[in-house]
Amino acid sequence: MTNFIGISAAAYLSLVLSMFIFQRSLMYHPSADYASPSKSGVPEMREVDTVTKDGLSLRSWYAPAREGQPTLVFFQGNAGNISHRGYKVRPFLDAGMGVLLAGYRGYGGNPGSPSEEGLYADAAAVLKYLRENGVKNENIVLYGESLGSGIAVHLARQMARGRSGDTPAGAVILEAPYTSVVDVAAARYFFVPVRWLVKDRFESVTKVAEIEAPVLVFHGEQDNVIPIRFGRRLFDAAAQPKESHWYPRAGHTDLHEMGAREAILEFLEKWWPGNPQPEEK
Repeated sequence: MTNFIGISAAAYLSLVLSMFIFQRSLMYHPSADYASPSKSGVPEMREVDTVTKDGLSLRSWYAPAREGQPTLVFFQGNAGNISHRGYKVRPFLDAGMGVLLAGYRGYGGNPGSPSEEGLYADAAAVLKYLRENGVKNENIVLYGESLGSGIAVHLARQMARGRSGDTPAGAVILEAPYTSVVDVAAARYFFVPVRWLVKDRFESVTKVAEIEAPVLVFHGEQDNVIPIRFGRRLFDAAAQPKESHWYPRAGHTDLHEMGAREAILEFLEKWWPGNPQPEEK
């Protein structure tokens, strides 16, 4: 019995150590399988370089907005790369919006390796690029998909007047978001002391209330990657004005097919600062 307990304890400690060492490999799943904008269904977009504060030159895609339209900045989830997201931004391009698909370090052939602070730096470089190209903050819509929701929340909070004295973003859209990566990991790996071990925490729930822009949250009730309870809690923590859509039949990756794209366009028609503002209810 003593030997069994000792072997079990050693195996458990080995498992915990392995998860700690390789946690970023478990969290991030970049793909080098990169296609051109044209082959990805968005031929009007072009490759642009954004330079981070730590000196990385990252490839993103950009199409300027038509006059009087906002620019949507898309922060993808943890898998694939921007060339796999053309179908998601197609409706916004068709509506005349500008779109910037933000390239991450380590994704799609970009240099570097992803981390929380690194992805925040990548997002800051994208914002700098848009400013240098004449896009004002109030004309920027930050869109975060899954893992990218934490990046969008962080950047929107940084743009708040109270923190930067700058002009806030025009709107924030969060697809299948979470309270924090730690919360999601703790629910999935309940047998491991995750809260002590996770390096990249993406604590969105502590930041979202400081966002000074209309927020849209949408989530699938059948999501088994980021359970909907985390999206609901994040929505509850957000300040007004805010809207939510909960899709009973949707999972993690099929929200656009379940009506989310129409909900996004309606939300922007209502709340983007370039349009007349409804009275807050």
